[in-house]
Amino acid sequence: MQRIRVLVVDDHRIFAESLAAALAAEQDVDVAAAGSAPAALRNLDRAATDGRRFDVLLADADLAAPLLAVPAQGAARDAVPRAVPRDGIALVSGLRTSHPYLRTVVLADRDDPRRAAAALQAGASGWVAKDCSLSRLLAVIRGVLRDETHLPPALLTGVLRELTAARKHRSESERLVESLTPREREVLRCMVAGLGRKAVAERLFLSPHTVRTHMQNVLGKLGVHSTLAAVALARRAGVGPVELETAAAAASVPVP
Repeated sequence: MQRIRVLVVDDHRIFAESLAAALAAEQDVDVAAAGSAPAALRNLDRAATDGRRFDVLLADADLAAPLLAVPAQGAARDAVPRAVPRDGIALVSGLRTSHPYLRTVVLADRDDPRRAAAALQAGASGWVAKDCSLSRLLAVIRGVLRDETHLPPALLTGVLRELTAARKHRSESERLVESLTPREREVLRCMVAGLGRKAVAERLFLSPHTVRTHMQNVLGKLGVHSTLAAVALARRAGVGPVELETAAAAASVPVP
């Protein structure tokens, strides 16, 4: 019998352990519980290193993130730690890259079409009420391992509406970004990385005055009035940040 390895993540420890105990009663389920995002990341990394990877993660939608960071798997002792997810949906999003084989299901206290849609966009395979029956939860766990997506029927219409709106916003954002010149896109990527005017000037070998002009042009073409709004639009369009390490290295090279 092939066993299913499940990790339950909830900062309400009693709930996490109770759910884990209930799932462990199934003959084909091995289960562990974690009380925080950092603990979940450590469990996942350790299991992957030991060759006993988890198959499914059940994550609390409202998982609270403590103010600390977690070293990445295999990182050196003095390496820069990776950021701790701010909630269960952010945890799911991060795992999409670090543990792509893992199926994730978000556990929620209430129905919320917008957050359920966000969870699916983050890579979750399901959104399940915390008070659902054990048989329903087991059906979802087994279903997501068959590449099924599970949502409560009452949420389906709302989630489809949210996903349609998100696609529309993304396409509009992509159109606006396409209106930028190559140099303006470089400046936008620096803005997404959180670089200030002086740092952008050093990276692109431009004067601060020229960078200011480019930033004003970016805001105007995107139809926004602040850097934060420009960054949010850029992210919707799929624009990523410049590599900060590369930026730092470039800034240290003297201009001939």
